[in-house]
Amino acid sequence: MAGPIKNIGIITSGGDCGGLNAVVRGAAKIALANGIGAYIIPNGYAGLYNLVDMERLTRLDEERVDHVNSAFAGSEAGHSRVKISKIENPDKYKRILVGLKKFDIAGLVISGGDDTGSVLVDLAENGIPCVHAPKTMDLDLQTYSVGGDSAVNKIAHIVEEIKTTGRTHNRIMIVEVFGRYTGHTAFRGGIAADADCILIPEVPVDFDEVYNHMKRYYMRRILRSDVHTGMYSIVVAEGIRSEDGRLFTDDGSRDAFGHVKLEGAARHVRHSLESRMKNDSEIREFMKVSGMFVEHVLETPEIREVVPGHLVRSGSTAAYDVSFGKEIGAASVMLLMNGITGVTVYQVMEGEIRYMPTKEAIKNRPVNLNMVAFYEQMDVCFEREPVVYSPSFRDNEGEYVERFL
Repeated sequence: MAGPIKNIGIITSGGDCGGLNAVVRGAAKIALANGIGAYIIPNGYAGLYNLVDMERLTRLDEERVDHVNSAFAGSEAGHSRVKISKIENPDKYKRILVGLKKFDIAGLVISGGDDTGSVLVDLAENGIPCVHAPKTMDLDLQTYSVGGDSAVNKIAHIVEEIKTTGRTHNRIMIVEVFGRYTGHTAFRGGIAADADCILIPEVPVDFDEVYNHMKRYYMRRILRSDVHTGMYSIVVAEGIRSEDGRLFTDDGSRDAFGHVKLEGAARHVRHSLESRMKNDSEIREFMKVSGMFVEHVLETPEIREVVPGHLVRSGSTAAYDVSFGKEIGAASVMLLMNGITGVTVYQVMEGEIRYMPTKEAIKNRPVNLNMVAFYEQMDVCFEREPVVYSPSFRDNEGEYVERFL
């Protein structure tokens, strides 16, 4: 066991989401219980770089911790998107170490996703003790990450509620959500809301398949309704790509980590479906049979896109993320107390703190295409011709069972 430490710093970084305040509270509470000072280093890595110039830091004593509400999304500590290695100052790591020494901080609890984790690896390799509490609503790390369950629940809620507008106006409703390289939240949120079609980055878009699935479901629902009402719902991740790998985005600018800023995926889906409708004689006939057709006014069904954006990150936090956030925040402090750094906490199970090298934890984890095929058997559209699902079976002891299907 390492020697006692006097103070720790707490940093949150990257995108905001549910559960971050639980990480802060969990870390602060366990520090207090062990006689360790817990300080917020504000504004993410920008604050860490500028720590040496700060007059004071906020200490999370018992009274201040009372004001950290675990159920609120976002972070009391504030965020920024700063990649330390890109800072031109050749003495940047020395500057950070001087700042930490100024406040007698012996280690850092840092909560963030893959970009934040990559900086943490860089810091650890330059002699700065830190532990990673995984956070990203994208759920694309090798571990579960705080914020994921909160985002999935909000996406499902939004998609379910927008169906009332869709049914009222007989519309095709497209909801665009976050998901740059992976579609976990679009996938799980869409499944939870009984979305008809889910478009994710892992599967290149075949718009003919999407259109045919939409047309079949949408027309059937309206024609078989006694009041001729129905709708069709699509959930689309912002990072969807065409079959040639091209991103559907209106903005070519990049953020501090080199990622293209994405917007417009839902609009591209709408334009693609609208162009197919206008050239489809069956749609025109359907509109007449269903009593919706008005020449030059309403000749094809309406398609609308909704982009909830940061609403899926904000507001309240799911109970699971509160519990998980407190656990990994507290566990991060315990790892620092025991001289274990440069790692990611991934679970606290039956009192056992489990961790792994941050380099491994931040490797991208895409949606498993076997799960896509699994849900395709339930006639959920995933922007491609459905793939036959071939299950394997494994018992509770980990043994694979002979397949009879």
